[in-house]
Parts: sequence; structure tokens; C-alpha cells
Amino acid sequence: MKKNLKTEFTTRQYMLSQDFEIYYYSDRVLPNVTAHTHDYFEFYFFIEGNIIMYMDGKQFVPTPGTMIIIPPNLPHYARLIDGDVPYRRFVFWVTEDFLNTLGDTSRDYLYLTNKSISTGNFIINKFNEIEFNTIQGKVFSLIDEINSKRFGRDAKIMIYISDFILSINRMVYENQHQNQMESNSDTLYQSLIQFIETHIDEDLSLDLLAEKFHVSKFHISHVFTETNGLPLHKYITKKRLDMCRDAILCGQDISVVSQTYGFSDYSVFYRAFVKEYGKSPKKFRDEIIRK
Repeated sequence: MKKNLKTEFTTRQYMLSQDFEIYYYSDRVLPNVTAHTHDYFEFYFFIEGNIIMYMDGKQFVPTPGTMIIIPPNLPHYARLIDGDVPYRRFVFWVTEDFLNTLGDTSRDYLYLTNKSISTGNFIINKFNEIEFNTIQGKVFSLIDEINSKRFGRDAKIMIYISDFILSINRMVYENQHQNQMESNSDTLYQSLIQFIETHIDEDLSLDLLAEKFHVSKFHISHVFTETNGLPLHKYITKKRLDMCRDAILCGQDISVVSQTYGFSDYSVFYRAFVKEYGKSPKKFRDEIIRK
């Protein structure tokens, strides 16, 4: 699975790149790694495996979906208990200078790093399956682009890396401020977007939304199209297709992905996928992963 996207693990703890590096690892055996520090931020995403993580003299066992933010100069290392299950994870290294450059555009890029340092809480364990699949899809797309020789490669990498960093900041922020966001959702459009995001795998018909928000379905349709530029049903379909794409890239069974993300009929999903991405789900997956 994803052999061309996987990196052979080494004990190197310094960056070769000036700004950032990102890796996907899958190992059953690890060389001995002792406590170490580095002068850049490390974002660590745990997928699966039997390990113990040690950070600043403390230890814990991560669960799938865990993200850890390791700031500069914080001692840490992981110890593999056994290789019965492959130890799979993403590791994203990024310099403070690069993050600050993005921060000059928007301070939102710095939410996670600033909060982790100010609170001393480096372990984020709030990603649900849909969120983590989305993260994995973005990582695989980024690594695939880094390994490519396509026209516009460098520009595309900057788009992907910017989207990746901003997305994980947004996910954590919205999870941590859910009640505040709900109280501040003073427009029908904002409420609709939030409801769709959290109920994407459920029935999202106009009749149901009209009942939920106590307004006519014609008013909902008008407000959404005027604000978003897309009709409501097209927006929902596109959102579902994006999530199906991410799940497919993460190795989920194509035949069940459509139902997981709200398509009641596979043929409808198939036609919509081909229309959106120009190829079948299987061909799309195989071209990216190159099994």
C-alpha cells in the first residue's frame, strides 16, 4: 500500500530542506532511537502501531487519530513495543521562520503552535475518522506532488502545504470552540454550513433542512445559492465527493466509501465522481498511489 509514498525510516533528526519536510512511515522494526531535540516544529500524526511515546520525561500510549505538536528543544522519542501491527505515522517538520512567513499573511496559521507553547499541552486527540481521513488525503496528495516532476510543481506544493497547515489549525480551533461558534452562528448560511459539515453522512434533503431550521426550503435554497455561488445540492455532492476521494486515498474500500459519506446509490456516486475528477474512483486511486 502506497509504496511509492512511504519513506524509509532513518534516525536523522535534522532537516535537509530550508522550510519543511513531510514523511509517511510504516515499520515493523525500528532502529534504536533515544531522546532527542531539534530546532524546528514537528507535527506527528499517529495512524496505528504498538508504541510508547516519551515527551519531556513523560510517557503515554497514543491512539489512532492523535496529533502531537513537538516544539523546538523538547526532548522526545518513540519506542516500538512490537511489530505485530505496522507502526504507521506521518511526520511533518517545519521551521519557525516558514511558519512566521505564513503568519504574516494570517495569524490563523500559528494558532496550534502558539497555543501548544502557551499552554504546555502538546497532545491533540480530537480528530474523528472523517477529519483524520481528510488529513491523510491532504498528506498523500502533498507527498505525491513533492515526488513528481510536473509542470508547476513548486507552486502546487506551496498551495498544498498552505492548505494542509491551515486545515489542521481550523479543525482543532473549531473543535475547541464549538459552543462559541454555535452561539455566534447568526446567519442561516453559517448554520447550514456547520450542519452539513457535521452531518455529511446523513440525509441532507431540503425538506429535512427546512424542518431543522424552521424556514422554508425555498428560502434555504435562495440564501445558500446567493451566498455560496453553488446550489445547495451541488455543494453537498461536491463535499461528499471530496471526502470519498480522501477516504479512497487512505485505502478504504471503494465499494463502501460512497455509503459512508452519504451516497445511497453506488451508480450515482460513480457518475458524480467521474464528472468531478474525470476518471473512475479506481483509476483515480491507482494513478495517485501506483499500487
